[in-house]
Amino acid sequence: MRIIRGIYGRRRFDVPKNITARPTTDFARENLFNILELQEDVEGKSACDLFAGTGAISWEFVSRGASLVTAVEQAAVQTTFIRTVKEKLGDTVLRLVKGDVFRFIERATQAYDIVFADPPYDHPRFAEVPELILRSPLVRPGSLVIIEHSKNHDFSELPGFARHLVYGSVNFSFFRVG
Repeated sequence: MRIIRGIYGRRRFDVPKNITARPTTDFARENLFNILELQEDVEGKSACDLFAGTGAISWEFVSRGASLVTAVEQAAVQTTFIRTVKEKLGDTVLRLVKGDVFRFIERATQAYDIVFADPPYDHPRFAEVPELILRSPLVRPGSLVIIEHSKNHDFSELPGFARHLVYGSVNFSFFRVG
């Protein structure tokens, strides 16, 4: 895993071979953050990374100056990897939550400026994720929600839909909470 830019830019970490996540490609991640930097100033913002996987998105937020980043991941291999990277960097910004994302959304008490979700494409509840987030306490007026998905999903009819971007096989749908 490579952190692309920011204070930890160009740092690389060897991802365990038995990891079950499908990491967002460097190409898609770099383009996503280029768009974010044009649209949002990540610095000083709070971000939540749901289905964090390797933590690559979380670390981009941290590296680019987010004030708080919460990474939520259930798999033990992935959470151990994120924790190891946190220790190697000596980071104090990232908060790792090991647990079920659906329970985390349901029990959320904190709102974030940016919420990113990259559920496994074959998850049986995949199509529910955007609406669950948009109706949850994770967001407040002005929050930006980004869902990573395959071409098989179209979320353009949901409230707050702002744009859809495609980078290779990776799709991002953006929502602005009103």
